[in-house]
Amino acid sequence: MPVADAPTPRDVAELMRRSEGPTALLDIALDSIGTGHATASLTLDDRMLNGFGSAHGGILFLLADQAFAYACNSENIATVAQGGSITFLSPSRRGERIIAEATRSGQAGRTGVYDVQVRTGDGRLLAIFQGLSRSLERPVIETQNAGSD
Repeated sequence: MPVADAPTPRDVAELMRRSEGPTALLDIALDSIGTGHATASLTLDDRMLNGFGSAHGGILFLLADQAFAYACNSENIATVAQGGSITFLSPSRRGERIIAEATRSGQAGRTGVYDVQVRTGDGRLLAIFQGLSRSLERPVIETQNAGSD
């Protein structure tokens, strides 16, 4: 359904969140969002740990990818991941709050590059993720044109 006013980055992210399974399953919070950047977080529980009791790499990747998705769709242009890579730097443990902060570092045409730092609540760096995005050249949320009937 078209909206009359231009949607904010939070409007776009909240629409995305309503359709995301992992967001509800893992209780991922959207902590902040603005044009080209977003921060998402979760608290590690037993379901998110590997066999050594630290955060599973897939959980860290998922959280980083989630913040990346919110950041690259923040301008209401439907955008998907074209690629992503992660480097793990430090382990984290059950009960820790982990935070992924995504920032656009470059844009050329339909392609964007985003850097994501994943940290613990006390600031310890856990991982660095880099995502490559591709615009689909359509809005996430349709808006009504001011001059249309």
